[in-house]
Amino acid sequence: MTAISNRYDFIVLFDVENGNPNGDPDADNAPRTDPETGHGIVTDVCLKRKIRNYVETVKEGADGYKIYIKENVPLNTSDREAYKALNVDEKKIKDARKQDPDIDLKIRDFMCGNFFDIRTFGAVMTTFVKASLNCGQVRGPVQLGFARSIDPISPSEVTLTRVAITTEADAENKKTEMGHKFVVPYGLYRVEGYVSANLARKTTGFSEDDLSLLWDALLNMFEHDRSAARGKMAVRELIIFKHESELGNAPAHKLFDTVSVKNKYPDQVPRDFSTYEINVAEQDIPSGVTLQRLT
Repeated sequence: MTAISNRYDFIVLFDVENGNPNGDPDADNAPRTDPETGHGIVTDVCLKRKIRNYVETVKEGADGYKIYIKENVPLNTSDREAYKALNVDEKKIKDARKQDPDIDLKIRDFMCGNFFDIRTFGAVMTTFVKASLNCGQVRGPVQLGFARSIDPISPSEVTLTRVAITTEADAENKKTEMGHKFVVPYGLYRVEGYVSANLARKTTGFSEDDLSLLWDALLNMFEHDRSAARGKMAVRELIIFKHESELGNAPAHKLFDTVSVKNKYPDQVPRDFSTYEINVAEQDIPSGVTLQRLT
C-alpha cells in the first residue's frame, strides 16, 4: 500500500452523560480534571485505546491489522514475530547485523506492516531497544493531544450497595456491602490531532486505507466499548482539515482557531449536546486547505 501524501489536522468533539470518561487511578479513579480551572481531561492514551479496540473488533486480526499494545499479550511475544519472519536468532542479533546491515529496517518494516497501531501511532519496542537496534523506537504519523471539556465539569461520587457479600465470614455479619463510583452528569470534550504524511512516507507506510479506518475508528470508538462506568459516550463531530501538500499549507493552530464551540445558554449548567453551538469560520481557512465535517 502507498503511504498518504497529504497532511491532515483534525478535531474530535465527544461527550459523556452520567459516566466517567477517564478515571485517574491516583485519585481513587475520579474523573481527571484540571485543578486550576475544573475542566475535564481525557488522556491521549485513553483515546488511543478506544481506537485500537475498534480496529481489533472490526478487523479481527486480519493481515496487516494486528494490534501491538493489547491486553494479555506481552510485547516481546509480538516482537519475536519479526525475528521469526526474518529467520533471525534473537540471541545472535549482532551477527545478523554484520551479515545484513539493513536488518533494522527490515524488522521495522515488518512490525509496521503487520501492526496497525505501530503503523499509526508508532511504538517503543523494548526487545529491539535492548538489542541496540535502531528500529526499537518508531515515531508514528498520527498523534493526539489531551481532550479537554468545553466547560468545567462537576463530578459526583455516587454511593452504591450490593447484596452479594464477598466472603462467608462477612455474610454472617452483614447483608449488604457498600461501594462507590464517580460520574460526570454531562461534559462535552474537544481533542485535537495530527496526521503527518511525511512520517507516513519515511517511516511507517500509513496508507489511505489506514486513514479511512482511522476516521471510522474516531467516529465509532465508543460504539463497541460500552461499560456501566463510562455511561453514555458519543462522538458528536469529526472536523478534518486536509492540506494539499505533504508538509502542509497552514499551521495547525490557525486551523484549530477557526473552530469555536460555545454554550448557547451560559447561565445554565450544560446537560446535553443541544446546549452547544459549533461554528467553523470557513472564510478564515487558508488556501490549500479543505474542510470536511463528519458526524
